Amino acid sequence: MSYLGVSQSLTEKHWVGPDHAVDLAAQALMQNSDLPMAICSVLARLGIGADAVEGYLNPLIKNLLPNPRRLLDMPKAAERVLQAIFNKNRIAIFADYDVDGASSAALLLTWLKAMGQTATLYVPNRIDEGYGPNEPAMRQLAKTHDLIICVDCGTLSHGPIAAAKPTEVIVLDHHLAAETLPDCVAVVNPNRQDEPGALSHLCAAAVVFLCLVECGRLLREQGKEAPDLISSLDLVALATVADVAPLIGVNRAFVHQGLKVMARRARPGLVALCDIAKMQSAPKPYHLGFLLGPRINAGGRVRQADLGARLLSTEDPQEAEALAMRLNVFNTERRQIEEDVRVQALAQAEVRGFDAPLVWAAGEGWHPGVVGIVASRLKEAAGRPAVVIGIENGEGKGSGRSVNSIDLGAAIQNLAAQGVLIRGGGHKMAAGLTVAEDTIETAMTQLALLIKRQGLDEQSRPSLRIDTILMTTAANLELVEKLEKAGPFGAAAPAPRFAFADVAITFAKQVGQNHLKLRFDDGLGTHIDAIAFDSFDSLMGQTIMQHDGRRFHLAGRLDLNEWQGRRSVQLRLEDAALASTI
Repeated sequence: MSYLGVSQSLTEKHWVGPDHAVDLAAQALMQNSDLPMAICSVLARLGIGADAVEGYLNPLIKNLLPNPRRLLDMPKAAERVLQAIFNKNRIAIFADYDVDGASSAALLLTWLKAMGQTATLYVPNRIDEGYGPNEPAMRQLAKTHDLIICVDCGTLSHGPIAAAKPTEVIVLDHHLAAETLPDCVAVVNPNRQDEPGALSHLCAAAVVFLCLVECGRLLREQGKEAPDLISSLDLVALATVADVAPLIGVNRAFVHQGLKVMARRARPGLVALCDIAKMQSAPKPYHLGFLLGPRINAGGRVRQADLGARLLSTEDPQEAEALAMRLNVFNTERRQIEEDVRVQALAQAEVRGFDAPLVWAAGEGWHPGVVGIVASRLKEAAGRPAVVIGIENGEGKGSGRSVNSIDLGAAIQNLAAQGVLIRGGGHKMAAGLTVAEDTIETAMTQLALLIKRQGLDEQSRPSLRIDTILMTTAANLELVEKLEKAGPFGAAAPAPRFAFADVAITFAKQVGQNHLKLRFDDGLGTHIDAIAFDSFDSLMGQTIMQHDGRRFHLAGRLDLNEWQGRRSVQLRLEDAALASTI
């Protein structure tokens, strides 16, 4: 049964409401607390019982931080890092080029500097060197360094790590591992096959943070002072959100506390980036994922891969401002490249159809730095796992994005192990691959089959899950503030989505390049502003613009909008349906 009777919305989705058990749990929570029903519905959907509400609404690091020693090889890694410091070893940090890699590298660089040690930063060029350690780079680093620490990469890099010998290597990573690990000092990775998986939700920056926690413990045991780590939680929060790590367990505490640290504006790189992104309110997960993250990624995607890590680790405000400006320019370039590829990929995928288990597209010359973003767009459009591949010199380099029910990384790694792909790996929600051009069609067919075997129904329609219905009078500042306390929201803990039933559109216009601004009310005296991003020229946007007095069901997420000192509630509109035709 579709929620509010919406079986096909203006974005071609059917609406799904909470099941009966969640409804009952929400009512029980409301009876046993002073929380409004809207929040109780969210907590019930997340499986939070009455006895766990207080702890959930106030996630504390001290209560949720796991013992770093729960991770295999952690003692060896921490001891070797301290040995390198005490012996004045020359240390190199080999980092991935995305936000998680940049944040991980910045964590280490900052901590080592506080310990009196300067490390060399190396971030590979995405286009020339590809993902992760490569043999030429590792050999070169090994000539002038005693220890190489690979962050957010390295778990599958058997050959490159062997090439670094006799220089020792530590891997601090979170990507899916093969049965055999590289021969090195330590591979600390919650997604090793011999790990129980209890900490599989950690991003690489969180793994690095735990390693530094263990280093601090060892230092204190020796009567030595350890650098403060609480001030580094802004980096862990940034990486957790930008890498779409599930906001469960300690990840919630990392983001919750990290946002508070970021709001203090103590890290020059993040201050400069927030300013150039024109953030006008205290940081929220949305800002990390959609304003800051893309700018940090831009260097690795289109130009200079190490800019993000340098920005996040610098202590010089002037250098930070210059780096942030460069990244902002690169991000503008990235957006244009992305738009060109998106249009082509969407047209190609639509021809194949959005009903298959996998939506994919491939094209000659598509920039490898944007294929992951475009894959996300295809996934959002189809409600299916998506892969986008750029082809050059007979080889395709692609990136995939998944939906919650499908482990895309495992499927891609499976095909790589079979030899169907040249290489491939990643994690559940995102993965990369390299494939010969003449085998792309075959590889995607086999990948679709593996996805189907995981339980994705070809005939299932994209759906929109809604927590509850709200009246416009209930959507006030007090509610939004209370909802924020139930956060942070993100992967595995999506922000609540509310429906407003049978409302009238009182104002609508285009803003920006393709955004829709509107105002609505339900006849009870309260109106709400809403914005639908990148939707003006869509069926939903044009139907609302040409409403002719027709009434709508609207669905979206509530935001606190701050503008020129004024605070108001705004709906981030995601979907709509004509009320009169349901």
